[in-house]
Amino acid sequence: MAFDPTLILIAVVLVAFVIFQFRSSRKKAKAAAERQKLIVPGVEIMTNYGLFGTITELDDENNFAFIEIAPGTVVKIHKSTVLKAADDTVAPETVEELEAEGGGETTFISPDAEATPAAEPQFGERIDPKTTPESGAAKKVED
Repeated sequence: MAFDPTLILIAVVLVAFVIFQFRSSRKKAKAAAERQKLIVPGVEIMTNYGLFGTITELDDENNFAFIEIAPGTVVKIHKSTVLKAADDTVAPETVEELEAEGGGETTFISPDAEATPAAEPQFGERIDPKTTPESGAAKKVED
């Protein structure tokens, strides 16, 4: 059997791939463990499906978390659906706040008046099916 350098190259690439996979999974597990340390009663959290609330109680035995989503409204969810502790940073609400933070200029783009011909119907607009293309502009039908 002759020496084949491509076989060695394939083996090296395969070993590198396996090493990177183990390393990536270890990083993800470490990050998940750090996030779980922050999940304690009294912390505001966000779930996988976008529900925000404050943890009132944790049931480690049955893997449930009880979160208060409104005053007096407590829901029971599975602990694995808790995504993370909610961020305290709030996004700026207005353009002025963005510019004050150095967000740059705000550019407003106006629609081009010549983008669609006047004879063609707009998206979602009904037209009279009795008109023909030769007759020019289509007649609009009121609902």
